[in-house]
Amino acid sequence: MRVDAALSPLDIDLLPARDLRATTAVVFDVLRATSTMVTALANGVTEIYPVASIPEALELKGRMPRVLLAGERRGVPFDGFDLGNSPLDYRKLAGERIVSLTTNCTAALRACANAGEVLMGSLLNMGALVEYLKEQEPANLLLVCAGTVREAALEDLFGAGMLCSNFREVDMTDAAKIAASVFRKYQEDPVHCLHESLRGRALMADGLRDDIRWCAHRSLYAVVAEMRDGVIRTK
Repeated sequence: MRVDAALSPLDIDLLPARDLRATTAVVFDVLRATSTMVTALANGVTEIYPVASIPEALELKGRMPRVLLAGERRGVPFDGFDLGNSPLDYRKLAGERIVSLTTNCTAALRACANAGEVLMGSLLNMGALVEYLKEQEPANLLLVCAGTVREAALEDLFGAGMLCSNFREVDMTDAAKIAASVFRKYQEDPVHCLHESLRGRALMADGLRDDIRWCAHRSLYAVVAEMRDGVIRTK
């Protein structure tokens, strides 16, 4: 297996030009998009539609009136939306379909849409991801770190490094080794890693410390989530 990583949005910008048909891509947006998606699916949400703008979300709502709209700014849902982005609010939505407004995560997902497989990565489903990838043995594994605005995100590198640290005797690019080194630095205290990150500090300033602690749980859910044709579902 060859393991590579896109460590920031600048790397993600280059992905559409790559041939990813023989690649399994795992997208990490640990604080909080992929953690929220994994939490939702583990608790019975059936489908998630990631979008990048309010008009796109409203257009989908017009075609599918029963979906829930999810998205927020500084902990407050957008006007007319049903949910924010806190994973803690997604534990009692069994049977629902959700339109999820994110910025970096949606961009990352769409950049690797032509990959052979696109999976959601978080600490919450790490054990299930590792087990699945060891069973499938993809020839190429790409760890996609969604980042914060246009910068790399410490927590995404940590999650990507945690995943690749579970594989031995693989061919790791320098980018994957960088992610693995971030994991080694913080492996004894994931909460500290998330607190130290730019996004983590912003969430704490908004009073969302409980979200950080939730996202730091390892292998809480046995969920493997895949995006196919722009929709995220459990495999």
